[in-house]
Parts: sequence; C-alpha cells; structure tokens
Amino acid sequence: MAKNNDLARIIGGCKSGDAESFSEVVDIYASRLYGYFYRLTGDREASDDLLSELFVKLVEKISSFKDGSFESWLFKIASNIFYDYLRGKQRQKKSFEVRKRQFESEVTEAKLSSNERIDKLQTQLGRIDTDTRELIMLRFYSQASFKEIAAMRSEPIGTTLSKLHRGLKKLRELMEC
Repeated sequence: MAKNNDLARIIGGCKSGDAESFSEVVDIYASRLYGYFYRLTGDREASDDLLSELFVKLVEKISSFKDGSFESWLFKIASNIFYDYLRGKQRQKKSFEVRKRQFESEVTEAKLSSNERIDKLQTQLGRIDTDTRELIMLRFYSQASFKEIAAMRSEPIGTTLSKLHRGLKKLRELMEC
C-alpha cells in the first residue's frame, strides 16, 4: 500500500500520462482488484478480463479523479465494470433463451408437420387397394428387395415392379390433394 504522499505523486504522474505511474498503480492494486473480481465472478478468465478493462478505464478516466479517496474511486469504477459485465451476461442469457425458444418452436412445428404428413399418408394408404398397399408395405417397411417380394407373391419381378410403380404413382397423387 502506498503512503498518501507517494499516492498523490503517482496519481499526479498518471494524470500527466506517465506510463511508470500507471505501472505503479497496477502494482499496488492489481492483486486486490483481481481478488474482488474473482470473489464476485468465481471465474479466473472473467476476472482477468475485468481487471484489464478496469486498468483501461483508469487510463481513460484518471483526469476525472479529484480529491478524496483514490481507492474508493478505483473500486467504484471496478463495481461499475462488474455491473456492466452482469448486464452483458443477462443480455446473453436472454438472447440465448429467445434463440432456444425459436429453435424449440421450429422443431415442434417440424414434428407437427411430420406427424400430419404421417397421418395423411396413413389415410391415403387406406384408399389404395389392399394388394398395392401390401406391396408398398413390403418394399418400404420390411425393406424387402423387389426380387424377394416377387418370390413371396409368386409372380414375375416385372409384374411386381409395374404394380409397385403404379401404386406409388397413385399414392403420390393422393398425397398432393
């Protein structure tokens, strides 16, 4: 801790732009101010950033320091910087929450539209004849090959392919309505 006479000399040097005087202020107050920020944030990186910001503000605002307690003035700046930091975190949190709600809304809409399409598909499948519906189910739900489906149905593969093609075309038309 600097004595009052030394502190007055250091502050005078800072006001005149003397880099050595600013260095002395950093030497005197850095550890206490870092501890202050660390106790408030619990985050080493944030504390380092806030401390750096404080010393930049000190350079910018030293001319506004008049008489009184330099330490109180310095800690008041530190307090203001901390509250600015908190407001910034709140804005980030609110922004994150807004984006999260938008994303959840989009996902819900996509699920709903997907569910609606599934319901419509189920309804339209019910409007296709049973034989064609079975072909479509074998191909797309059991993932059977065309050859396997033709063998199961005891029909030539060309017949199976053409029935399936006509059935899918009909289903597409029904889905577009």
